[in-house]
Amino acid sequence: MKLWLRLIWAHLSWRWRSKLKVSDVGVRSFLVWPTDIDIFRHMNNGIYLTLLDLARFDLMKRAGGWQRLKKQKIHPVVVQETITFRKSLTPWLKFNIETKILGWDEIAFFIGQRFVVDGEIYAEAVVKLRFLKSPKGTPKSAEVNEALGGWPGVQPKLPNWISEWDKSVALPKGREQAPSNWLQ
Repeated sequence: MKLWLRLIWAHLSWRWRSKLKVSDVGVRSFLVWPTDIDIFRHMNNGIYLTLLDLARFDLMKRAGGWQRLKKQKIHPVVVQETITFRKSLTPWLKFNIETKILGWDEIAFFIGQRFVVDGEIYAEAVVKLRFLKSPKGTPKSAEVNEALGGWPGVQPKLPNWISEWDKSVALPKGREQAPSNWLQ
């Protein structure tokens, strides 16, 4: 239920927030709700990932990208993500999530996101997004960029460590076999 309330608020509130370009850093403010807390009295690690979704949605809505992609029946799916925690977010603490497109390769976009309190990073994540096109299809990054209206300015160069991370944590594609052999 708490996700739905935040999602509705995010969906409604983007209208009166400043417009962005897809190349900008999107900043969205949040508050740690008591329902976000785990048994250790800090924000549950699963809540972080949920809020990252809302912050990416906010950037895309404010940049007009969500609307353009929706018209072409293209939507994002998370393929990989990693998060590093530095400090705890505690009840009623106000924080921002900063979201930036770091770059892309031929098939996916890589998004950097930070949980920030008073200018200090509390946690940082990298998210790999692929895009799907209805009824069936997986557009390449160039097609997604075109659907977004083109990248304003110079294309960012994807940092090497992100390419290495991407390779090192990848699983076989969905139609390939991926047996779990821990018990053998």
